[in-house]
Amino acid sequence: MEKGTLVEFRLQGDSSSDKPSDKLRPRRLAVVDRPEGKKHWIVFDERGQAHTLHPRQITYTVAGQSYKPTDISGFWQSIQPYLDPSSLEVAWELLVEDGESVDPAAMAMLLFSEQSPLLCYAAYLLLSEDKLYFKQKGDRYEPRSVAQVTELKHQSSVEAQRLLEWQGFLTRAQQALAGEPVEWQSSDRLRLEALERFAVFAEEANHRVPALETLAALGRPETAQAAFQLLVDLRLWSSHENLFLRRSQIPTQFNQRVLEMAQRRLISPPPDPDLNRLNLTHLKVYTIDDESTREIDDGLSVEFLQDGRQRLWIHIADPTRWLSPGDELDLEARRRCTTVYLPTGMIPMFPTELATGPMSLNQGTICSALSFGVVLDETGAIQDYQIHASLVKPTYRLTYEDVDEMLELGITAEPELGAIASWAKRRETWRQSQGAISIHMPESSIKVYEGEIVIQVLDDSVARNLVAEMMILAGEVAGRYGEANQLALPFRGQSQPELPSNEELLQLPAGPVRDCAIRRCMPRSEVSITPFRHASLGLNTYTQVTSPIRRYADLLAHFQIKAHLRGDPLPFSTERTQELIQSVSSTAYETTVVERQTNRYWGLEYLRRHPEEVWQALMLRWLREHENLGLVLLEDLGLEMAMRFTRPVEVGDRLEIKAAYVDPRQDIIQFIEVSQPAIQAAVS
Repeated sequence: MEKGTLVEFRLQGDSSSDKPSDKLRPRRLAVVDRPEGKKHWIVFDERGQAHTLHPRQITYTVAGQSYKPTDISGFWQSIQPYLDPSSLEVAWELLVEDGESVDPAAMAMLLFSEQSPLLCYAAYLLLSEDKLYFKQKGDRYEPRSVAQVTELKHQSSVEAQRLLEWQGFLTRAQQALAGEPVEWQSSDRLRLEALERFAVFAEEANHRVPALETLAALGRPETAQAAFQLLVDLRLWSSHENLFLRRSQIPTQFNQRVLEMAQRRLISPPPDPDLNRLNLTHLKVYTIDDESTREIDDGLSVEFLQDGRQRLWIHIADPTRWLSPGDELDLEARRRCTTVYLPTGMIPMFPTELATGPMSLNQGTICSALSFGVVLDETGAIQDYQIHASLVKPTYRLTYEDVDEMLELGITAEPELGAIASWAKRRETWRQSQGAISIHMPESSIKVYEGEIVIQVLDDSVARNLVAEMMILAGEVAGRYGEANQLALPFRGQSQPELPSNEELLQLPAGPVRDCAIRRCMPRSEVSITPFRHASLGLNTYTQVTSPIRRYADLLAHFQIKAHLRGDPLPFSTERTQELIQSVSSTAYETTVVERQTNRYWGLEYLRRHPEEVWQALMLRWLREHENLGLVLLEDLGLEMAMRFTRPVEVGDRLEIKAAYVDPRQDIIQFIEVSQPAIQAAVS
């Protein structure tokens, strides 16, 4: 090359010319000054800076004219009017039919009818930047086929639309962050869902790239915590968003098909398969629940027989009246498996209009039920029982507090309620004689109303025990019926625990500490299609049937028992029942975990909001004694929490503690003792 030759070059580290980013990079131009060694050249750019170039670094030579470094800026300005990429389309249309390739000089003649050094370089720039009409083959450029150009145009259009949507999304996000009202577009959904997945599953989330792009574009750290906070700042999530629920497979909304079927059933109920229901509408029926309960699935009656005996009736709501095995409602209930109870509200197994409407035993309404009539002997054992698809008309809708007050006052106008309470006590005594194990640990109810947290310790009251005993009685009757008739039912049982000896238990303080020690030994209950003993209930056979609106296993038992009562074939075979039990048990366990985690979160949040509150705590047991880590019961709240001690303590010690640090999202709590008992010096 001659001194004064203008060249385009690339330095080491420059982007490759086939990358889109090249379009944003100015071309490097310099003028050749002299050779350097055998192969290299010394060149000077427009700023007068010298560069030593290998021939491989030179990407184009502007031949036929001599330049000085000071000419480069003017050369570049002179070339700009010719750099119209759309002009290539005309050249491509002329060349594509014959598939004829061109070099920059030929393209300059086609485009500009001239082959001056400046215009040849302009043609080179257009060809080298083009990614649509031509592809480079050595020093020449070959026109792409019509099909290729059509596809590339489509891809370019899609990319342009994507960039437009991306810019629109960022604009809306900035507006939302500034507190302005935003109407999110359907095209935003994928990016918002990616953010949600990343916030929930962190590094385990799939398709994380859109979330990371969004975080980077908005100047946020590329972490799951930052994604969570961004969703809160965008006012799409609450700061208390339930991540446990989002990580689960629990559906929170009903699909349209299920909702439509529910509406059809409300408007036009299906034919009742139990045409000969036993009419029990003459009985006084008590439904007893918490005040907030809306799914009323059980009621109690007592019938005074002519021979002086009394027959207890446990009426259970009959949702199978409103659905059939395998229909949309049944399959949805099967998928959900249970109603989920969270401090912030419940997620029902059935659409609310059905669950709280015709499926429930609502006061003053004639309702379909599955009724268990039981006569007990003097000891509380079952003497006689019967099961009927029935009609009942609930008389009173009572709370546990109502019943406790009525029993305490001994209201003579309600002898039925007193009789049920008496039988419930006798029944409890009988189960204890059969080996039942009673554990009375405090339980708390955590509710969140409009951001306010209310924690109530559930008293071990007469009314609650009364209802529990009647539900257990119905479960024993259902189990006996299933066993006698060899029905495939979800029988629930529990193996015999290995309890501490009486001597060991007597060394522990009576109450929660002793019950906690017993609870530790209790194995989990299990479900099987064949009956087996339930150790803690003291029953040889037991089937849960009392919450068919809220538990699919109970609904399954209803389907099977009712079909047998009618003399129809059972809707579920033994094998299918076994499959359903396994599926339902797995989902139910997941639900239990979510409920427990959510309750703990709100329990911690309550403690975080009361940093100065002093709590009376009871040391229940050691978790890791060598680390001074124990389990304490906050008696005013019914909450059990881990605490690390800074002094020697004993199981059963009472403490006054405060929450020194709480992070509900990270599941961290640290307690400190407010006052420690004086330690008297030992006297030798």
